[in-house]
Amino acid sequence: MLYRLLQLLLTFVFPGGLLFVAALGFLRPHGLPVWCQGPVAALPYLALTFGLVFGWYFASTRMLLSLLSLTFASQALVTWPLDTNYASVSHTIFAATTFLLPLNFLAFSILKEEAIGSLRGAVPVLLFLVQPFVVLWLCDPTNQDMALALQTDYLPAWSASWTPVPQAALLVFLISGLMHLVRFVLRRHPMDAGATWALAAVFLAYHGTQFGWRPTNFFATAGLILFLSLVQASYQQTYRDALTGIPGRIAYEEATAHLGGQFAMAVLAIDQLKTYAGTHGKRVVEQILKLAATKVQAGCRAGRVFRVSGEELTLLFSRQSAVEVLVELEHIRKSLESTALYLRDGQRVWDNTRGAATPGRNDQELSMTASVGVADSATEGTTLSMVIKAAYRALYEAKAGGGNVVKRGPVAVASFRRSSRYPAPVSTGSES
Repeated sequence: MLYRLLQLLLTFVFPGGLLFVAALGFLRPHGLPVWCQGPVAALPYLALTFGLVFGWYFASTRMLLSLLSLTFASQALVTWPLDTNYASVSHTIFAATTFLLPLNFLAFSILKEEAIGSLRGAVPVLLFLVQPFVVLWLCDPTNQDMALALQTDYLPAWSASWTPVPQAALLVFLISGLMHLVRFVLRRHPMDAGATWALAAVFLAYHGTQFGWRPTNFFATAGLILFLSLVQASYQQTYRDALTGIPGRIAYEEATAHLGGQFAMAVLAIDQLKTYAGTHGKRVVEQILKLAATKVQAGCRAGRVFRVSGEELTLLFSRQSAVEVLVELEHIRKSLESTALYLRDGQRVWDNTRGAATPGRNDQELSMTASVGVADSATEGTTLSMVIKAAYRALYEAKAGGGNVVKRGPVAVASFRRSSRYPAPVSTGSES
C-alpha cells in the first residue's frame, strides 16, 4: 500500500510539481542572475510553439485550447494591467479571465477529445471562441452590474484580502484544482496532474501581480507543464498497456532485446477469468485483471511485469535463474490468493483485502488464484523463444493440475525444432 502511494505521489509531482517549485523560486524578480534574463524572456514563445506543434501532432484538443486560453489571458493582463479603479475595464477583464481560465481547464478535461474537424470536436472550440465576446460584453458600461458580480466579496473581506484574485474566481480555481486532482487519482493520467500544477502556476501569475512579478513567466510555466505532461501521456500510451497501466508490448520487446545470457521468464494467468467471463461478462474480467496486475507489479521486486497480450502477465527477471525467483513468484501467488474481491451489483469489482469496509447484501465474493509457469536460460544454447515456450508449457501444466501453483518448466533444447505445441505469445497471442 505504501509503495503504491509513493508511486502515485511521484507520478503526480513529476514533472509538473518540480517545474512549479522551480518557477516559484527563480521566476520572481531578482530570482535569476542577469545573464539568464534573455533565455527566460524567450520561455513563453518556446512553450507556446512546442505546445501547439505537439498538441496538433498528437491531435490533443485539450492541449491546443488550454495553451490558447493561457496566451489570451496572459496578453489580456499585459494589455490591461490592474489599476486602483474597481469599475475600470482592466478590473472587469481581470475578474472575467480569472473566472473563465480555470473553468476552461475543467471543461477541456471533462469533454472527450475529438478531432477538431468533427462535429463533437467543434464544441470545445466554439466554447472557447465565444468567450472573448463575453468579456467584451461585460466591459460594456450597461452591463456593469454583471461585471461587478464577479468582483463582489461574498465572504468577509479578510478571507480574500491576501490576494487580488476575486472570491468568485478563487472558488472556481479551488473546484477546478480539486476536480483535476480527483480525476488524476482515479485515472492516473499525466494530463490531469499537469493541469493541476498548471492551474497553480496560473494562480501564481495572477496573485503575483500585487508584488510586481511578471505574470507572463508563470503563464509560460503553466504552458510548459502542460506540454511536458502531454509528452509523458504519449509515452505512457505508447509503452503502457491501456487497461492495466503496466508496461505493454513495445516495452516488453525493448526489454527482451537487451537481455543478457542469464534470465528467467514467468507467465502468470488468473485461473477464474474464463469462468467469470461467461458468468459476469468482459467488464468484470477487465476489472479483475487490472487489480491483479497492480498486485503482481507491487510484489515483483526483482523483475519487471508486462502485459504482452491476452489475459496473461509476463514477468521478466534479468540475471536470475528460475530457482532464484521461485520464492518471489510464490509470494505473488499467495498475495493474489489472499485477496478479498467482491462484486457489487454484478458490475463493480472492489478489493476489501484489508477489511476496510463491510460487504453489503448485494456484494458477491469472488475468488482469485493464479497459475504461474517459469523457465530460464540456464541450459547452454537456450534462446528466448525456447524459454517462452517452456514457461507457457509449465503454465498449461499448472492449470491442468488444478491451478493455484507455481510450476517450473525445463527448456528442451534438443527437441525445440520439432515442437510447435506451445507457441510464443509474440506470434500467436495467449491462451487461458
